[in-house]
Amino acid sequence: MTAHVCEHAPLIIDIAGLSLSEADRRRLQHPLTGGIILFGRNWKDRRQLSELCAEIKSLRQDLLICVDHEGGRVQRFKADGFTHLPPMRALGELWIKDQLAATNAATACGYVLGAELRACGVDFSFTPVLDLDFGASGVIGDRAFGRDPRVVTLLAKSLMHGLLQAGMANCGKHFPGHGFVKADSHTDIPVDKRSLKAILADDAAPYEWLNTTLTSVMPAHVIYPKVDARPAGFSEKWLTFILRGHLGFGGAIFSDDLSMAGARLIDGKEVSYTEAAVTALNAGCDMVLLCNQSVGEGKPVDELLDGMAEALVKGQWEALESSEMRRLDLLPTTPAHEWDELMLHPAYMHAMGLIP
Repeated sequence: MTAHVCEHAPLIIDIAGLSLSEADRRRLQHPLTGGIILFGRNWKDRRQLSELCAEIKSLRQDLLICVDHEGGRVQRFKADGFTHLPPMRALGELWIKDQLAATNAATACGYVLGAELRACGVDFSFTPVLDLDFGASGVIGDRAFGRDPRVVTLLAKSLMHGLLQAGMANCGKHFPGHGFVKADSHTDIPVDKRSLKAILADDAAPYEWLNTTLTSVMPAHVIYPKVDARPAGFSEKWLTFILRGHLGFGGAIFSDDLSMAGARLIDGKEVSYTEAAVTALNAGCDMVLLCNQSVGEGKPVDELLDGMAEALVKGQWEALESSEMRRLDLLPTTPAHEWDELMLHPAYMHAMGLIP
């Protein structure tokens, strides 16, 4: 471990290209940087990805290398041997025909997803989606297992069991539920006008049922005005009182991407990335993500790093050891298989036969 252990490194940032520039190296070595999220533009082939991950770890072993890799249309790496995983709805459809086959298929998907990423040096994927499919949300759609929170819970638990077998943590998203609203929080600020009672009985139920299994959660950039005027990811009521207090969740909380439209307006006013990050941390997030801002000069990333350092000195947010421990707990602790070895591994070959 590096000397970062007792500090709190809450920022998850990205890089522009296929390898690290001098600016990337400087940003990743910043004491407030806790991880990196990879995108399709950071991928050429498996060898390049493995070299990039090794380069990141050579700077700091404790950096968490993350990616959005769910299956279906949200899968960053699809070529050079990576398995095309089905959207989660396919597992929900299998459940209707054969419940036990569906849970096995979900575990197989989780294992293959985790094992392939780890063979290339990636630590963590933001999966599974726990949103319910009400048929209204285009941005969620087939990313959801289904409409019934019990089915979603059991299939997600099976998928997380597969991730665990591959030595990977998990992330339930988007708390308390993004499936009911039509608007897309990437480009809009969705508003869900249901009561807290209705949301807890339905969308948020998987978070309580999975509180022994979930290692991290990502809240939605959605406003639930009957509960709080702020989007869930900036709401102490949602994160500290409801998710941690009422639903018993003890793992890490990531903000969703601070560059999304749903994160740019808090309490009716436009905020900077630093203000958004400080608000998210004070509401109960352990880590905050800023995505796709490293392209070009990457000035927004530098502004966030400088702004957060200044805000820390001014006492506007607190570096919490508990948050840092939650971040470090997401790093894999078991050795990963090399790719060629994985391809011949009995557990992997078995799992491949179960994926629908």
